[in-house]
Amino acid sequence: MKYPKLREVKEAIISLFTKPYTTKYPAGEFKPFAGFRGKPVVDEDNCVGCETCANVCPPNAITNEDDKETGIRTITRDYGQCVFCGQCEEHCITGKGVKLSDEIYDLACFDRNDIVEKQERDLLICDNCGAIITTKDHMRFIHEKLGPLAYSSIMNLNILNERLKLAGTGDTSVKIRDELKRKDSFNVLCPNCNRQVQVKNLK
Repeated sequence: MKYPKLREVKEAIISLFTKPYTTKYPAGEFKPFAGFRGKPVVDEDNCVGCETCANVCPPNAITNEDDKETGIRTITRDYGQCVFCGQCEEHCITGKGVKLSDEIYDLACFDRNDIVEKQERDLLICDNCGAIITTKDHMRFIHEKLGPLAYSSIMNLNILNERLKLAGTGDTSVKIRDELKRKDSFNVLCPNCNRQVQVKNLK
């Protein structure tokens, strides 16, 4: 007969008198430990819709859809595909846009559409070529991050004017006709169109 080792006997005795690691959930209450990676919760006030979380999401649970006609970016978060890796929280440029909750963890449901969330952000679109630059909230965040340095860009001045309402839109926006000219730099232009204006100024 083969006798158990002393180490195995010791572990068996310890296990007999200690609490189990498993819980009786869902029959019983379950309280996650601190730092538990539960549902990613979006903070509407601090999410700027910059696409960073979508770019780093391994299972593509976060997707964006831009509509130039309405000027709206729709961000879709499918928690049925989420692996709770925390990449969205780690790479959030504001540091507060999304946090993994250690309290919300039960996402089981019968209809998968119940765990799909959508949020919308206003797009910033080039007045000349119609290219999507980013969202207005993203540009405001960059503006606040740069501080006075942001005033070197006329586009940022336009955004500042929107917030302070120093002048009406008609006074600051000039309709672009024919081709880009120097006066058009006061409009919202994408980097490519802005470069064309600046190159013309150098000639």
